[in-house]
Amino acid sequence: MPLHLTKVAFGITQIDQLVERLAGRALDGPVFLTTRYLPKRHEEVAGATGGGGSLFWIVKHQLVARSPILAFGEAEGGRVAIHINPAVILVQARPKRAHQGWRYLEGADAPADLGGDADGLALMPAALVGKLAELALI
Repeated sequence: MPLHLTKVAFGITQIDQLVERLAGRALDGPVFLTTRYLPKRHEEVAGATGGGGSLFWIVKHQLVARSPILAFGEAEGGRVAIHINPAVILVQARPKRAHQGWRYLEGADAPADLGGDADGLALMPAALVGKLAELALI
């Protein structure tokens, strides 16, 4: 089972805003987040021990989407860069309290992707999925 990270999408109130922000950053080159310290379990997250992890985004106190983590590297000022795929994959919304920085999320506790469901949720606009999740209807 892969290990994942969770992070609050700061300043984001809708999934569409997250998609636009990551797509805009992808135009400038690789997309990465910086952090002060390398996660102690970074090998598990990056996939060295059985599958790559993802960065799960928290929007309005819910896990709503994920971006696959590609690698860990160095950033300016001795910081650590978490390189992510700019694709935003919608997941079944799950309540999650906000926190500073990142936290680990075990693979067994991670919400399932919406892409392969039979309900057609993946075909809905991201804003509508976000609103339904906010109302706890999905």
